Amino acid sequence: MKILLVSLGCDKNRVDSEHMLGLLSERGHMIVDDENEAEAIIVNSCCFIGDAKEESINTILEMAEYKKSGKLKRLVVTGCLAQRYAEDIKAEIPEVDAIVGTTAFDSIVQAVESEGFCEKLLSIDRLVPGNKRIISGESYVSYLKIAEGCGKHCTYCVIPLVRGNYRSVPMEELLSEARYLAENGTSELILVAQETTLYGTDLYGKKSLHVLLEKLSEIEGLNWIRVMYCYPEEIYDELLDTMAANEKIVNYLDIPVQHASDRILKAMGRKTSRKGILSVLKKIKKKIPDAALRTSLITGFPGETEEDVEILKDFIKEAGFARIGVFTYSREENTPAAVMPGQVPEREKKRRRKEIMQLAAGLSKERLKGMVGKTLSVMIEGFLPDEEVYVGRSYMDAPEIDGCVFLFSDEKHMSGEVVKALITGADKYDLTGEILENESSE
Repeated sequence: MKILLVSLGCDKNRVDSEHMLGLLSERGHMIVDDENEAEAIIVNSCCFIGDAKEESINTILEMAEYKKSGKLKRLVVTGCLAQRYAEDIKAEIPEVDAIVGTTAFDSIVQAVESEGFCEKLLSIDRLVPGNKRIISGESYVSYLKIAEGCGKHCTYCVIPLVRGNYRSVPMEELLSEARYLAENGTSELILVAQETTLYGTDLYGKKSLHVLLEKLSEIEGLNWIRVMYCYPEEIYDELLDTMAANEKIVNYLDIPVQHASDRILKAMGRKTSRKGILSVLKKIKKKIPDAALRTSLITGFPGETEEDVEILKDFIKEAGFARIGVFTYSREENTPAAVMPGQVPEREKKRRRKEIMQLAAGLSKERLKGMVGKTLSVMIEGFLPDEEVYVGRSYMDAPEIDGCVFLFSDEKHMSGEVVKALITGADKYDLTGEILENESSE
């Protein structure tokens, strides 16, 4: 069959999608990117926040229309929305032929090939066995999901409801997958999970992310290794020491703190405090002076006051984050926060978000000005012919969420190539520079 897979949501979902593509390809099915040609369409859905839920539903309805106008015979819904709202999907969208939960995506072949309705919903604490992947994006950047689920149980979060408790993927399985990715062109490997810093605690009795990083760095072909989703209270000395000592591990940490008011952090169920976060950030900067730190914040959490917002603003000024993402609180059913008093009006959530984003943009611009005159290693990601400029990323930039480096050069360069560049300009989020043609890259 000709199969189209639409992957929505986070990069962890994308990894699941690539595993499904691998299973379908091994079975002999053809992967296509044209909805009109597809005989089966898979929507790997997300329901983390309201906007993601709406996007997933709209995408399913849009794909269902191809049963009328295209060659579509089977419509399969997988992922978080399928796991959480299976009964609603069955009742409200009869065009759906199969529902596959978050821990059952290794049943995707059966879901596609079945003639009648197929439903696969297994224990959310199951760990899906590994299999060959098909890289769906640019081959030089790949994500490696090192764990599934989360045991933190933040009061606003649905992840434990749809992904289960925290469970690490065995190290040998990850190393085998990483070798496969490197052999197929991956230059930058990005480690993801609901929380990466707890990796190994369930399998090996202690935090083992630093051990995994050391072993991954030995794989030939991998030039950059990036770590995402590090909870601040779980960052530990061996991890920072390994990052500082290993050139392949880029000096970048994604640390979602969500807020800085102790009162709000407690209401969120977070296991840290403003003082604790600042202490961790100070330790990171001491061990890795040029560390680029990213965070995500939530505005409009139930009970948040203007005083809490001011505390958050002061924290941002002090913390020194290079990149900041801000989201408005999404009221999710069956979470403790959904029934908390003091729900903030949507308009007010957005106003507070805008204020925080404006502050973050100004701070980012000032920090990036400090990069002018410096030489950075930059991974080329493409060329804009109209502007005659290459687009790339430095170690400070994770794909799709951070900034870019726009580079001028008279020579030809390939996507995935790492070059040395002299930084000549900066704006709020991006840098400009010139490729130093005869300089060796890292």
